[in-house]
Amino acid sequence: MRVIFLGPPGVGKGTQADAIAKHFQVIKIATGDLLREGVAKRTALGLKAKSFMDAGGLVPDDVVIGLIEEKLSLPESESGFLLDGFPRTVAQADKLTDILSQKSQSLNKVIYFVLSEIEIVRRLSGRRSCPKCQAVFHVESIPPKELNVCDFCLSDLVQRNDDMPETIQSRLSVYKEQTAPLIEYYRGKKILSELDGSGDVSDVRERLLLALSGP
Repeated sequence: MRVIFLGPPGVGKGTQADAIAKHFQVIKIATGDLLREGVAKRTALGLKAKSFMDAGGLVPDDVVIGLIEEKLSLPESESGFLLDGFPRTVAQADKLTDILSQKSQSLNKVIYFVLSEIEIVRRLSGRRSCPKCQAVFHVESIPPKELNVCDFCLSDLVQRNDDMPETIQSRLSVYKEQTAPLIEYYRGKKILSELDGSGDVSDVRERLLLALSGP
């Protein structure tokens, strides 16, 4: 199983990726996790990424691709993987194809999560995070027991800058410009499946499992 989850921020890719990777017993590869891991382990690529992150810049493609290539070279990826958050551009997708070709591998499927912008803004703007233990809540779907207080460590919850409505619109604009072309890229390779991302988590997971088990 070698699968990519595509879709704009707030569509639910990360939540489903964790469960699906566990269900199929494959590794989940998320760009953010790789960057944090590389920095924590002080690897050459991790330290290079940190220099850009500390300066407030974007981590360049060659560093991100290097981290992905390192992860795909590990024995644990041989039984399959699920990519969440990569590739973000057609150039990255081309490089991923090259990496897999060198291993005589190819992608099985790309799942494109579809959700309206109105719903995406509602989901993201309702998130509240704990700055201490990193727990995440939602004012509607996963409210804390006490308003704006973390259930686990009792710290005050915050709304991250990324989850402010104006920031969300900016993130969606970047997605449309950079990542949306991947939809046609993978549709042209005849491995793209569109998935309705609306409804609760269990409903989406049921549709997702059907999509992954189909041709």
